[in-house]
Amino acid sequence: MEFQKKLSVTETPIPGVLLFDVPVHGDNRGWFKENWQRERMLAAGLPDFGPVQNNISFNDKAGTTRGIHAEPWDKFVSVACGRIFGAWVDLREGPTFGTVFTAELDAGKAIYIPRGVANSYQTLEDDTSYVYLVNDHWSADAEYTFLNLSDETVSIPWPIPLDRAELSDKDKAHPRLKDVVPMPPRRTLVLGAGGQLGKALRAAYANDTSVEFADRSEFDVADPASFTGRNWRRYSAIINAAAYTAVDEAETDEGRGAAWALNVTAVAELCKISARYGLVLVHVSSDYVFDGSMKSHREDEGPAPLGVYGQTKAAGDAVVSVVPRHYIVRTSWVIGEGSNFVRTMAALAGQGVTPTVVDDQVGRLTFAEDLAAGIRHLLRVKAPFGIYNLTNDGDPQSWADVAAEVFELVGAARGDVTGVSTEDYFRGKAAAPRPLNSVLELDKIKATGFAPADASQRLAEYLHSSV
Repeated sequence: MEFQKKLSVTETPIPGVLLFDVPVHGDNRGWFKENWQRERMLAAGLPDFGPVQNNISFNDKAGTTRGIHAEPWDKFVSVACGRIFGAWVDLREGPTFGTVFTAELDAGKAIYIPRGVANSYQTLEDDTSYVYLVNDHWSADAEYTFLNLSDETVSIPWPIPLDRAELSDKDKAHPRLKDVVPMPPRRTLVLGAGGQLGKALRAAYANDTSVEFADRSEFDVADPASFTGRNWRRYSAIINAAAYTAVDEAETDEGRGAAWALNVTAVAELCKISARYGLVLVHVSSDYVFDGSMKSHREDEGPAPLGVYGQTKAAGDAVVSVVPRHYIVRTSWVIGEGSNFVRTMAALAGQGVTPTVVDDQVGRLTFAEDLAAGIRHLLRVKAPFGIYNLTNDGDPQSWADVAAEVFELVGAARGDVTGVSTEDYFRGKAAAPRPLNSVLELDKIKATGFAPADASQRLAEYLHSSV
């Protein structure tokens, strides 16, 4: 065997399949290699796939042939001793279905096989040990896909003809490519699909069959029973659009408990699931995690919530931040389908009412369709994990400014809206404290290639189509 001195990786015709040259150090006693070294493998381009099990297949004779099997987990394959001819076939849904890659592996080579790519090999020497790391435990209820070793379409050039090779009866009986059902991609689960953001996410993913939606009747995140009996191996991501948002009610004894249950305890359960199964967790947060004392808020600003609702959202953020693969999306003043501030102001204008509206709380509207589009963008481009502010763009406005703009857009007079301070508006009322400045800086989300639309433009479009 020729000893390798440097770790390197080569892409293959099958997307995601990576062939590695692994350093092997030898002398008169034999050889040594670091078969799996996470830090160096990641630096070379291997995904952080989180192996949980190490398997070894020992083969007595040259010509032993195994496969072709596609499992719902990722593999890192190497050879401890001997030599194999490996063949891999893409059995995933999509344009590369049926693509084949072959290579010889010895102790100096290894290969990464993503979920849904079928694996097979033929030993070229006696006493060959085939080693593979996997990132999930074997399960009888897992989804497997098989292909016949002698399929004419993929036409694998086995070095030793199959009629002279050692095969199992099961491997001889697998279907041909034309009869194989492609392995579907892992799914994205949207929770809280009945809310304003949930409905916008339904629209954003309307043509994507890999996204599954669940409203509270189908998956109540506050109910521990919702987390049991679900095959989490089928998912790659969770978008948590469910939350307790009754800001004033959260200040009451009953509301406080409900807010903590939904915004913290339930979120912690989602975090456990995400960490255990390696899922991406998208969690929607709020400007209420800040006290509003800054002119604008960056993602790295520490939380300083004023009320119970803000405290629960800040606590939820802290829990989500420990999930290895997470996006915390902070937003403000969400406007979507259903009852909201813009609809209320438009209705008042139509009735000839002249409202008094708070004029010292400043921020930007966030239209649910843009919030949904931004979340989809982060997942699609695989942006670096972490916290992202996401609102519409444009000049910050007060609630009174927004109300005046609504009045003007529906044909009433801007002057029909009278401004009032937060203190005076809520004087004598049981109300949660509000941050006076909710402006969220958008530089980080823009750096990923997402440009939020101007809030005033979206407001005019929303009123034209929805009111």
